[in-house]
Amino acid sequence: MSDGKSETWIEAGLAEIARSGVEGVRVEVLAKHLGVTKGGFYRRFRDRAALLDGMLQTWRTGRIAAIEKQTSLDGASARERLRALITLYSERMNTEGMAVELAIRQWARSDEAAAAAVASVDAARLQNVGQLYRAAGLPPEEADAQAFLFYCFVFGQSLLFIEQGPRKRAQLIAKSAEKLLSNQG
Repeated sequence: MSDGKSETWIEAGLAEIARSGVEGVRVEVLAKHLGVTKGGFYRRFRDRAALLDGMLQTWRTGRIAAIEKQTSLDGASARERLRALITLYSERMNTEGMAVELAIRQWARSDEAAAAAVASVDAARLQNVGQLYRAAGLPPEEADAQAFLFYCFVFGQSLLFIEQGPRKRAQLIAKSAEKLLSNQG
């Protein structure tokens, strides 16, 4: 399932899940979007379940690779890397990526494989950010708690509609970031 055509179907599936949820990921719909016949699908996948499995594997692998790259110190201090992560997740909103994330999390509420994929991604995110907090000097238990708060903030802020507009949002994010970066927790 690693050929380019399989990846094309998986990418189309991820785009569709972002648009209409897992129920919308149907072979006919994807074939139409790709401008191909359904036959091409069945040469690459046993069935829809195999496509969904491929989508989960691709999403899980991509999200884990992303957090590992984003938390790599690469010459920066742990605090600088944490600040860069907050900026990345709060200022440069990836709307399609967030739509995929939310759709997969919704799917995970009723599907064990999707729940396992989400749990793996969450564990990797919490572990990697926790390591940054440890590198910044927090003891392990506090570092893990800060990592949890960090992700509650990162995902929660992206779901909130701030009535006062973008400037007020930026001020709130900056003030919240300072709290997340202070060693007092």
